[in-house]
Amino acid sequence: MRLIGLEVVLALNLFLDPLAAVGQQPAKVVRIGFLGPNSASSTAGRMEALRAGLRDLGYVEGTNLIIESRWADGNYERLPALARDLVGLKVDLILTSGTPGTRAARSATATIPIIMVTSGDPVALGLVASLARPGGNITGASTFAPELSAKRIELIKEALPPIQSVGVLFNPDNSINDRNVPAMEQTSKR
Repeated sequence: MRLIGLEVVLALNLFLDPLAAVGQQPAKVVRIGFLGPNSASSTAGRMEALRAGLRDLGYVEGTNLIIESRWADGNYERLPALARDLVGLKVDLILTSGTPGTRAARSATATIPIIMVTSGDPVALGLVASLARPGGNITGASTFAPELSAKRIELIKEALPPIQSVGVLFNPDNSINDRNVPAMEQTSKR
């Protein structure tokens, strides 16, 4: 099976036709909604990897799979309307990338399964109850960005001991950075 992200494969096996988990042909047409905060062109490689992984599970676009993609093109304010559009299409599940997309999908539905491909700290952000038992309709992967961001500062200092300052570029519209930047600042003071 191609690597499309362990969390996506596991979630697809949980939410889609159970026959896919044992390599048999899925019995129904599955409609996946993909909510992308960026552009289709910036995510083209990942989308092709997703399609390839789904083919490995027996899902072939145009045969037993429909992927409805909605792209915010970097304008996060569009995400809630795009999420509602996917809900209106009665998709079987919503795949979303990043915290803003996951929040928009959660606001749009409490019943359609949502798989977050990446997110900061979903517990601290109130997206899930806990990592062990997320509850609700959201599952997926977390990057625990504050801890990783702080670790990156530590690694930079280890690799370049004389360094005195580090510049950080981040997306101010992504709320996980409200936790990333303070974690990095705290680490840099040590």
